[in-house]
Amino acid sequence: MSLRRKVIHFMHINGRRFLLIFFYLTFYMICFELLERRKVAYHIHTLPIDYKIPFCEYFIIPYYFWFVYSFIGIVFTIFQKRGQDFYLLAFDMSFGMTLFLIVSYFWPNGLDLRPEVMPRDNIFCHMVEGLYRTDTPTNVLPSIHVFNSIGVTVALNKLHAIRKRPKLRVSCWCIMVLIILSTVFLKQHSIIDVIFGIGLQLALYPFVYGPLSRPLRSFFSKVFDRRHYAADYDLDWFGQ
Repeated sequence: MSLRRKVIHFMHINGRRFLLIFFYLTFYMICFELLERRKVAYHIHTLPIDYKIPFCEYFIIPYYFWFVYSFIGIVFTIFQKRGQDFYLLAFDMSFGMTLFLIVSYFWPNGLDLRPEVMPRDNIFCHMVEGLYRTDTPTNVLPSIHVFNSIGVTVALNKLHAIRKRPKLRVSCWCIMVLIILSTVFLKQHSIIDVIFGIGLQLALYPFVYGPLSRPLRSFFSKVFDRRHYAADYDLDWFGQ
């Protein structure tokens, strides 16, 4: 079977995966935009240490790389023979992002950490200025950058193609750490946002990948992609 026919066959069998991504992202972006446009009083939640962390514009690179990293995580899991690889990551990310919307709606929150004037004149500071213009310092708890970067890293490290490559595994963890650090060094998030992002992933892990994950895995195997779980197609992505 040619590569083209494999791709078409795969998408025919598992097209609902792409629909799930499309519909959830559409729902999330609409809700987020409505939250951003609300005229409400925001609760400023910062710690003294937040003001002592120096601003470092170079972290704009890992901050923006989060979008690429999340995309890589979805692509690598969506084209796996095991359907659960994608669905577990999708559940993990959508759960955290939905909870974020709920928290932002009932407890509008914001920060006052951003520098009023860029300390230096370079391309990285200009990139940060562009980020500040498009992303307000509101609705930041918990940090989705932190939550999703951990979720993607855990999901990738569960894949056979990643597990058998130690250097690649270490690279994933290093990228995750840099992304988390970027949120505080760019003044996009407070330490509280980071703690809640990490804590939420730790609380969710047993139900997604740990000892309490059996009901969720059983649900996905019964409800979604029956033929996919039966592996009745010829496909070999990313050295599975």
